[in-house]
Amino acid sequence: MEIRKNETQLVCIAKFIAKEGEVDQLIKNLHSLIPMTMQEGACIRYELNQCMDEPNRITFIEKWYDQVTFDAHCNKPYIVEFFNDGKPHHVKEFEVTMHKELLP
Repeated sequence: MEIRKNETQLVCIAKFIAKEGEVDQLIKNLHSLIPMTMQEGACIRYELNQCMDEPNRITFIEKWYDQVTFDAHCNKPYIVEFFNDGKPHHVKEFEVTMHKELLP
């Protein structure tokens, strides 16, 4: 996955909709990514959230130092494997968008 943005700190928002009956497994799989990502040392903030009104909707919010560190993260084998050449296991739909933080 390659997403090009400016040279400032960036925020990645990844939204997932779990397949019916698979939200618990999706959450477990997403939780398994957190320790490896934090060991990279370039992720400033990492949040995993579940929608209260629609529990099948899971959102990651990640803040990265810069585009270079984010691109390196996206090429790590565990991230490549998670996205499974396109759509992650247990996922009906997903969307990844990049943002720049306007307020600290």
